[in-house]
Amino acid sequence: MDFIDLRKQARHLENEIDAKLVAFSKLGINAGVRHVSPDEVPLLDEEQVFENMASELETLLSKLFSINERMSQLQPNGAAMLHTMQRHKEILKDYKLEFNKIRNNFTARKDREDLLGSVRKEIDNYKSASGLNRREMYLKENQHIHNSDRLINDQISIAMETRDHLMTQRQAFKRIRTRFNDISNRFPAVNSLLQRINLRKRRDSVILGLVIGVCTFLMLLYAFH
Repeated sequence: MDFIDLRKQARHLENEIDAKLVAFSKLGINAGVRHVSPDEVPLLDEEQVFENMASELETLLSKLFSINERMSQLQPNGAAMLHTMQRHKEILKDYKLEFNKIRNNFTARKDREDLLGSVRKEIDNYKSASGLNRREMYLKENQHIHNSDRLINDQISIAMETRDHLMTQRQAFKRIRTRFNDISNRFPAVNSLLQRINLRKRRDSVILGLVIGVCTFLMLLYAFH
């Protein structure tokens, strides 16, 4: 398989991983936020869905790594090909970092939810054993914990959503820059034409500035005489 076919496969996998990472991040934010009582059985285990998606992403990342390794074994025929190989490696590295960050955040949030659930259970057991004389006090304490927990979840959701938007914009800019570099390297005449157009624009701007300056000077000279 030649370099062009490998590059097409790499781009296809990158687009698929990019879309799944966005969904993976949203699932990580929403999972565990809604508390279910012991008498209720959720129709779908969100944690299991999260783990299934993590497994799918690991498989896709492994495939992308394999394709990058196969591209690295090819002999580069120029600077453009070498640059393209390096860009695909950098994109894979960014995807791995983002994947690990989302999964670690989910694990930390799940541990915190389990701890809070254990605290709630202990409070409920203690209230049942203590009778009704302190019932109101513990209800207020439980409500305070619930409100604090909800506030923390809201802040985490805002931070994660902001991070998702920044990540999506960053990946979009990277893909645009890569495609622009590919076009510039593939069509040197286009790149040279763009440079000449920019030089001509700057030259015209300088000439226009000089003409305006001379006219202004002559008008001032005429006005004072």
